[in-house]
Amino acid sequence: MKKKRILISFFILVIFVAGGAGFYINDYYRASDEAAATFASGEGLTDRVTVFRPAEAGRQPEPIAGMIFYPGGKVEVSAYAPLMEELAKEGVLCALVEMPANLAVLDSDAADGIRERFPEVERWYIGGHSLGGAMAASYAADHGGELEGAILLAAYSTKDLSDSGLDVVSIYGSEDQVLDREKYEEYRRNLPIDTIEFIIRGGNHAQFGDYGPQDGDGEAMISGEEQIAIVVTAIEEFINK
Repeated sequence: MKKKRILISFFILVIFVAGGAGFYINDYYRASDEAAATFASGEGLTDRVTVFRPAEAGRQPEPIAGMIFYPGGKVEVSAYAPLMEELAKEGVLCALVEMPANLAVLDSDAADGIRERFPEVERWYIGGHSLGGAMAASYAADHGGELEGAILLAAYSTKDLSDSGLDVVSIYGSEDQVLDREKYEEYRRNLPIDTIEFIIRGGNHAQFGDYGPQDGDGEAMISGEEQIAIVVTAIEEFINK
């Protein structure tokens, strides 16, 4: 009888944990309909990687660079399609990576194998938003010799990039209330001394993607379209410097 009670308790615990995990996995920020439509226009490289290529007057010019991008934690990957599309218009081939359960921490090495698919691209960067940015920085720390630099959007690096030889740009919004500023300052020492820091006046945390307001975030003073345009300009200038 005692063993039966233990067995029943065990199965109840398993059901409870599984139910909680299922709820957590399905509780994420959804992309807007517009972002989803833009995502659908991308090229499926694999089941988890969607590519946005430079295009001009019906042709595909040689990319000036390539960028592998990790989405923010608990954000649907398609929410970043508008940013990828706009960067592609400026000549950057963008590979947008879908993460397991929308969490880049579950596959920080997801960038492996992407660069080899595009031998025409000579310079590669890795970037990401929030948790995705932190995991992109982690990947950069382990693959410094294979990359030109890292692009951190509302993110910080917990791994040391200070002597990596990589170019790094850190971009965040002045109204961002999600980014942990104390940790951002604490981990600044992990970045190269010549890291470029760009603050978007009036920008917030969520508007790097297109998925609506984020819990705890500050209210943006500019539109999402304006913020993405500013980010694109900052990244383009960083890549072309």
